[in-house]
Amino acid sequence: MAYTTINKSTDYFNTKLYTGNGSAGNSITGVGFQSDWTWIKDRDNVRNHVLTDAVRGVTKNIFSNTTGTESTDTSTLTAFNSDGFTLGNGTKVNGNSINFASWNWKANGQGSSNTDGSINTTYTSVNTTAGFSICQYTGTGSNATIGHGLGAVPKMIITKALGATNSWGIYHASLGNNKYLYLDSTQAALSATAMWNDTTPTSSVFSVGTSGASNASGAMIAYCFAEKTGYSKIGSYTGNGNADGSFIYTGFKPAWLLIKRSDASTERWVILDSKRDTFNVSNKAVYADDSQAENPSTSEQGLDILSNGFKIRNSNTKTNTSGATYIYMAFAEAPLVGSNNVPCTAR
Repeated sequence: MAYTTINKSTDYFNTKLYTGNGSAGNSITGVGFQSDWTWIKDRDNVRNHVLTDAVRGVTKNIFSNTTGTESTDTSTLTAFNSDGFTLGNGTKVNGNSINFASWNWKANGQGSSNTDGSINTTYTSVNTTAGFSICQYTGTGSNATIGHGLGAVPKMIITKALGATNSWGIYHASLGNNKYLYLDSTQAALSATAMWNDTTPTSSVFSVGTSGASNASGAMIAYCFAEKTGYSKIGSYTGNGNADGSFIYTGFKPAWLLIKRSDASTERWVILDSKRDTFNVSNKAVYADDSQAENPSTSEQGLDILSNGFKIRNSNTKTNTSGATYIYMAFAEAPLVGSNNVPCTAR
């Protein structure tokens, strides 16, 4: 029997590495689909993460490591193409001879308004197969609900006010509906009704309170993720403080991992992927909350990417303090067993 309906994970998520050329019109191909959300990071230099999506439109950027407002910059990502994207001549995304990582997710173009919640979205772009949607809405500063379109309960939601210098709000199912994190900060999980209105998302809407991180007056963007067996996993684990660390079962070989200690206010949001590290131990991290260059330190965030999950291979506090709680989100390079019943192998 088929393990998952997603046989080819790279139809919905893919990491594309490239080297900038400093020239406008640089076409990056090999993504494998037309991305609707592209997240770019300069690997060589201290420089902001640049996030662009098809809902807000090309040249409109937000930055995961800052509280800054949306900016329009025609020297950044200028087009989403059928197999990648086109770049301007800006150093943030296309500096000459600079190495970049791009992470790409497929939704459904700009989408259309969703009227399921008390706030009608301007646009909701949805890929129900992959459990991913992008929602743009106008915040009110009062308790409200927003339609996400997934037809399944999201387990992670990332929100950002586009016109206000507010932090990025994070809902993660393992923390519950009364707690939240900030993507741009090392801050531990905090408790407040104001963020998610103490209400768990449903298969049609998510709830927001009065916080500027989830419901500032004005334009907001939300990235919503539901788990899909064999393709995505959103969960938590407990560290053991040992280089022979915990094994975390995902049901697939991870292509991309986002990990954050949630019970302490000192640890960064670690991003690892299987393209920058092609063999174990995987350790070339960038941090979603920080502009620093890639940090290839096995002792800080080394782990093994396996056919059915990942295993921590360090005793560092970023990913493995004894007794500490870590949340994560993972996307697949390949399912453990695809719809063609071909098993995935470790690397």
